[in-house]
Amino acid sequence: MVETTSGEPVDGTAEVLDRPLPDGVRRRVVQIVSDGFGALTLGELPAQLRQYARFTPNRRAKFAGNAMAAAVESDALFRQRIAEKLKEAQPELTGALDSGSPPPAADPLDVAAAAYVLRPAGWVKLVTAAGEEVQRADAERVDEENRAELERLRAELAAARDHTRAETERLRRELESARKEAESLQRKLRAALSDVKRGEAALRKVRSEIEAVRTEGQSQVSAAESETRRLKARLGEAEASLEATRRAVREGRSVEDMRVRLLLDTVLDAAQGLRRELALPPVSVRPAETVDAVEPGRMTPKDIAARALSENDPAILDQLLALPQAHLVVDGYNVTKTGYPQMPLEKQRLRILGQLSQLAAQTGAEVTCVFDGAELAAPVLLAPPRGVRVLFSKPGVTADELIRQLVRAEPPGRPVIVASTDREVADGVARAGARPVASAVLLKRLS
Repeated sequence: MVETTSGEPVDGTAEVLDRPLPDGVRRRVVQIVSDGFGALTLGELPAQLRQYARFTPNRRAKFAGNAMAAAVESDALFRQRIAEKLKEAQPELTGALDSGSPPPAADPLDVAAAAYVLRPAGWVKLVTAAGEEVQRADAERVDEENRAELERLRAELAAARDHTRAETERLRRELESARKEAESLQRKLRAALSDVKRGEAALRKVRSEIEAVRTEGQSQVSAAESETRRLKARLGEAEASLEATRRAVREGRSVEDMRVRLLLDTVLDAAQGLRRELALPPVSVRPAETVDAVEPGRMTPKDIAARALSENDPAILDQLLALPQAHLVVDGYNVTKTGYPQMPLEKQRLRILGQLSQLAAQTGAEVTCVFDGAELAAPVLLAPPRGVRVLFSKPGVTADELIRQLVRAEPPGRPVIVASTDREVADGVARAGARPVASAVLLKRLS
C-alpha cells in the first residue's frame, strides 16, 4: 500500500468526515448509487438493499435513499462496486479525481459526491469544500432574494405611502363635504321637527274636537236606540196582547165547541151501545125466564165470574179500545225502552209508530204517541203514520207533563187510555179521569 510522508494511506480510506454530509452532496450520492444499483446482481447487493432490486431508479432513490446512503457509508465492498460503475459512467470526472485535479468547470456537488464514493486522497476536503460552496451559494442566493424582496417591499411601501396620502386627501375632502352636508341636514331636520311639533299640536286639537263630536253623537245615538227599543217593546207587547186576545176568543169558542161536540158524540155512541145492550126480546121473553137459575148448556155463575180479566191481560186493552170515542195516549219512549231498549231511538220510534198504526186501523180508536223532545239531538224529520198523532214535548216540558195536558184537554166522560209504566204518570192521569194501562200490556197486544 502506498503511504504519504505522514504515514496515512494514499487512497484516502483512512480519512473520516467529521460533520454530517451536506444535503446537496447526499442527494447526489443517492442518485449515483441508484444509477449503479441496477447494474449489480442480486448477490452483489447488500442484504438490506435486495428488496429494492426491482424498483425503477426514481422509485429506488425515493424509497431506498436512506438505506443506500447507509450502505455506501458502512459497506466498503458495496462502495467499491458503485465506484466501478461510476468510473464506467463518468470516466473523465473519476479520472480527474484519481489524478488529484478535479475539473474546474465541474459542479461542486457532483465533484463532492463522486469523491465521497471513490474516496480518493483528500476526498474529505472536497466534500467539505463542496458543502461550504453550496452553503455560500445558498447564502448568496438567499441574500440576493432578500435584497430583491427588500427592494420590492420598499417599492410597495413607497406606493402604499403615495396611495395613503392620496386616499387621506380624498377622505379629507369627502369628510369636509360630509360635514357641510350634515350641517345642512341638521338645519333641515330642526326645521322639520318644528313643523312636526306644530302639526302634532294641530292634530291633537282636531282629535279632541272629533272625540267631543263622537261622544255627543254616540250619546244621541244611544238615546235614540233606547227610545226605539222602548217603542218596539211597547209595540210588541200591544201586538202580542191583541193576538192573544184574538186567539183566546177564537180558540175559546173552537175548543168549547169541539169539547161539546166530542162529548155529545160520546154520549150518543154510549146511548146506542146501551140501547143495543138493553134491548129485550120482543116476544120470546117471559117472566119466568127472569128467574135466576142454571139450565143445561148455559153458563153458571162460576163461569160468569171466570170471565173477569186481569190487569196484565192484553184483552183488557181491546175492551177499552172498543168503547165509543176511545182515545189511546202512548208514552212512546216508556213503551219502547220497556220492550226493546237496545235499539237506537230512531228505530224505536219507527217500530212503535208502525205497530200503533196497525192497532188504530184494527180498532178505529184515536191514537196519540208522545215522545220526550229533550232526548233529540236535532229536529226529527218524521212523517207520522196513518191514524197516529205524533207529538214531541217542547224544550223545558217533559213527555209526562205533555201527556197530562192531553188528558186534561179531553171532556169529562170520554174514555181515555194512557199506556205507560211510569207510576207518577199513571196516578196523575187516573186522577184526571183516564184509564192507565201498563206498557207491557200494550207490547203484548202489539205483538
